[in-house]
Amino acid sequence: MILSDPWLAALAALFVWWFSTGAILVAVRRAVSPGARLWLTLGSAPVLALAVWAVHGAADAQGLAGVYLGFLGAIALWGWIETAFLTGVVTGPNLHPCPPGRPGWERFLRAWGTIAYHEMALVAALIVLGLHAAGAANTTAFWTFAVLFFARLSAKLNLFLGVPKINTEFLPPQLSHLPSHFRIAPMNWLFPVSVTALSFAVACWLERLFTAGTPAEAAGFALLAALTALALLEHWFLVLPLPDEKLWRWMLPAPKPKNDHREDAHGL
Repeated sequence: MILSDPWLAALAALFVWWFSTGAILVAVRRAVSPGARLWLTLGSAPVLALAVWAVHGAADAQGLAGVYLGFLGAIALWGWIETAFLTGVVTGPNLHPCPPGRPGWERFLRAWGTIAYHEMALVAALIVLGLHAAGAANTTAFWTFAVLFFARLSAKLNLFLGVPKINTEFLPPQLSHLPSHFRIAPMNWLFPVSVTALSFAVACWLERLFTAGTPAEAAGFALLAALTALALLEHWFLVLPLPDEKLWRWMLPAPKPKNDHREDAHGL
């Protein structure tokens, strides 16, 4: 079967990441009014239902179809939560910009307040997936969501501590207060830790890939290796002057003029 090829599995992970990110950005950009954003979140509830069904159905499926079903289910679950965040429906109690000159501890509390409900939803989903995966024959869904969760957590902390390149190219107006809680800096202490941990994770997935006993296992580890490698690449985009926004720029209308203070909007 074609999709049992690890290289094609990695390409599939790349396409799903790129297409799902672009689809969410386009949908959020077109939902202009608060009512439209609410209806977008509620109207995409069938995606959430399909994600839950896929994750549940994949748990006991040991074949190749189960691996892809679990992977796509986790991506769909993550994508729905991210859509709820980008529409401003599930964010946090703090909807105000951070005043300049605030000490680090206060800036952290204010930053946490902007995303608190969203982070709680992600943690809750991760815990439920972990409990569901305990003893399951196929844990692809849990590991896919876990990679996305910890990679995004690392990216958010790096943005808070400070990185050279912060891009607000695709930040919707309802989240325009977020950039004030992050900072531009040449480097921070967490970034080397983040890229080292992600590099180690990629190496671990590749080691499992090369020692996999079945095509299904190989495809699963290829998907996870590709997704983790993409997360690693997104971290490097925070410090390297590369035009990564062009990956989705052609899908969206021309941006309005903006200043140089930009926030990250990479990936899922």
